[in-house]
Amino acid sequence: MTDTPRTAPLLSLRGINKSFGAVNALTDISLDVFAGEVVALVGDNGAGKSTLVKVLAGVHAADSGDILWNGSPVRIESPLDAQQLGIATVYQDLALCDNLDVVSNLFLGRELRSASVLREDEMEQRAWLLLRQLSARIPSVRIPVASLSGGQRQTIAIARSLVGEPSIVILDEPTAALGVAQTAEVLNLVERLRENGLGVILISHNMADVRAVADRVAVLRLGRNNGVFVTGEVSHEEIITAITGAADNVVTRRAAAKETP
Repeated sequence: MTDTPRTAPLLSLRGINKSFGAVNALTDISLDVFAGEVVALVGDNGAGKSTLVKVLAGVHAADSGDILWNGSPVRIESPLDAQQLGIATVYQDLALCDNLDVVSNLFLGRELRSASVLREDEMEQRAWLLLRQLSARIPSVRIPVASLSGGQRQTIAIARSLVGEPSIVILDEPTAALGVAQTAEVLNLVERLRENGLGVILISHNMADVRAVADRVAVLRLGRNNGVFVTGEVSHEEIITAITGAADNVVTRRAAAKETP
């Protein structure tokens, strides 16, 4: 992992709240993401990770709070807002078209055209360029995505997110259901994104993956911040404690109550 210069955050969230009826999904959430770093977003099921990702991706608008982009306040109320800012999201289901080849998947909805004619050669060249930037091992950009392995499919989904030249990439459980070799391949891609100067938000339940590539770990619990840790300065047990709230139990509450005058 690299030492990221701490200038101003690329993205800052301050006091983000989001409710669905009587359910408070996010309460007073704060988060900073710097260029050239990987921030892991972790938490148990129902912690608010998915809701926060959808706020950043423009699927849900925050009810209140501030979003700062390079220090300036912005509003994210639609996926187009997020895209125009430079935020790309790769969801767990990847949303690839198995019957189309790699090039077609990379440029789906963003095809390069001259009048009504597709610029196939240019798209193919750009596809290879994107894949080389990620040091991806794809045998051909003209084979159907259905013939690729799980790790290669994840590579295509990540490469597609780079077509719009984003500054931040959000990866939702990118190693879920992958084998050991394919997981290593995807973690290498995450490191490559950081080396290319992008900010990466990595959502994962796998602490081994998190500790392998993340610079910082942000923990959500019950829709609230429950700690931000520098990966190299925190133990596995401390992160798990923050995720589960193991330090907040009957014994610790009774002890705290006795210490209170």
